[in-house]
Amino acid sequence: MKNEIIAFIGAGNMSSSIIGGLIKDGHPKENIIASNPHPEKCDQLETAFAIKTTTDNIAAVAAADVVVLGVKPKSLIPLCKELTTTIQKNKPLVLSIAAGVSEKSIEAQLGRDIAIVRVMPNTPSLIGCGASALYPNRVVSVKQHDLAESIMRAVGVVIWVKNEDEIDTVTALSGSGPAYFFLIMESLQQAAEELGLSSNDAKLLTLQTALGASRLALESDDSLETLRQRVTSPGGTTEKGIAALENAHIRDILKKTLIAAKDRSKELAVEFGEQS
Repeated sequence: MKNEIIAFIGAGNMSSSIIGGLIKDGHPKENIIASNPHPEKCDQLETAFAIKTTTDNIAAVAAADVVVLGVKPKSLIPLCKELTTTIQKNKPLVLSIAAGVSEKSIEAQLGRDIAIVRVMPNTPSLIGCGASALYPNRVVSVKQHDLAESIMRAVGVVIWVKNEDEIDTVTALSGSGPAYFFLIMESLQQAAEELGLSSNDAKLLTLQTALGASRLALESDDSLETLRQRVTSPGGTTEKGIAALENAHIRDILKKTLIAAKDRSKELAVEFGEQS
């Protein structure tokens, strides 16, 4: 992957995290270029990563082997229209990290012969702990498949989905998921404070408990159910706490949460698709 020229268009926080991950992985800085309409953002990128930058999107993709579309969803279709001629000429691999814009909508602008991979990353990618789901169109070759995976592995774990509809579920789970966990942690901290702990102590214990539970689950071969049961001694404090959660129908609440987010992802796909 070291020789490919990778262009990041509309390089915001997510693109910046991928750029940082690629450089940390050893990708040559001279083979990365980023475009942003704001010169001050370009200056920041050059200072942070010593890469080439430009305010000209077309110039950025002119010699690129991979184009990462990192603009906001509402701006993606207009951007594709702007880049169509240049992308048709060079036929790079195109990665879209814009939520809610379907591969079909992107293809309608760029052409049916362009290799496109939709990527659903999440905000922990900013610290190299991301979870990304990828969906390729039929044009993506084996080499491009591996290239896309290598790029996203620079900021975390990667899965591939077989059907684009699954991206909506991924969006609801790992895309929006950090906010759910932040809310749970926020609620635990608040409850602990109301029960007498200082704000600092409640926050530290909440965050470390969340981190420890997650790392234990990641490093264990046991199921989440088994890990939960091991903490839940019969007649103990954890059993009482779990019972309170079950009585409040936490499983139904979380399922409804994912359904609501997934439905909104589908709605956005329709809204953004109408731009094409």
